[in-house]
Amino acid sequence: MATISASDVKKLRDQTGAGMMDCKAALAETGGEMDAAVDWLRKKGLSKAAKKAGRVAAEGLIGIAVAGTKGVVVEVNSETDFVARNDLFQGLVKMIAQVALDAGTDVEKIKAAKAGGITIAEAINDTIAKIGENMTLRRATALSVSKGAVGSYVHNSVTDGLGKIGVLVGLESTGKNDELVALGRMIAMHVAASNPQAVDSSGLDPSLVARERDVLADKAKASGKPANVVEKIVESGLKTFYKEVCLVDQVYAIDPSKSVSQALKEAEGRVGAPIKITGFVRYALGEGIEKQESDFAAEVAAAAGQG
Repeated sequence: MATISASDVKKLRDQTGAGMMDCKAALAETGGEMDAAVDWLRKKGLSKAAKKAGRVAAEGLIGIAVAGTKGVVVEVNSETDFVARNDLFQGLVKMIAQVALDAGTDVEKIKAAKAGGITIAEAINDTIAKIGENMTLRRATALSVSKGAVGSYVHNSVTDGLGKIGVLVGLESTGKNDELVALGRMIAMHVAASNPQAVDSSGLDPSLVARERDVLADKAKASGKPANVVEKIVESGLKTFYKEVCLVDQVYAIDPSKSVSQALKEAEGRVGAPIKITGFVRYALGEGIEKQESDFAAEVAAAAGQG
């Protein structure tokens, strides 16, 4: 039998909002498997969590650069948020984003590329020496379209192209470029706010859809519904799920009276041609990185020889 720690129970409670004893029971029933415990709680109607909410812990900046039909987004981390307001650090992130447009998105290739006579790796080291704080180029992603525009948006911007959340959206169209760029920015703003997982249902991980289907089916069966009704409930539930996680099906954050797909259709009149969203990239600073939490009181007690 798996040992259920208090920290695991707390983590599950924070993630699902379920009661402490329910979380403990879920972990016991699932052998301590966190994802399985989330599903167990959902099947019991004790949790409404549909997706994990990862904690953003790292500092630094997201940088975006767009040239023509191509855009790139990079994440450069620092130890403290104070550095993000430093002109030297901001200049470094802008430089890295511009270089990545040509060098590609492999971190090592970006670091080896030159800008102003020195490599990006050297520029990073020079900035570390001047500011006195460690910093790293964590990742980079590019997005391009064969025809059309790449829209961009930076949330919590500290200056042009730099902020805490960066989004690129690819719009394929033969329509007016200025209208496409403006529309791309609006869609990118929506992505920043709504955090979709895919453009449409075909882009979702099949295992994610299967997992959602299983949860919906088990909940319907538990209520005693016949098989034919269960299937209808599942299909209806999946449509609701797609509206939550698929970009084109989501309620448009800019105008909640319509969906994103409806907003696109209406925009085609202004653009003068059909529009297709080919993809998007959304970077949130520090996502997937957790700072190690410390108990300050315990640290002080230990330093004083009491712990």
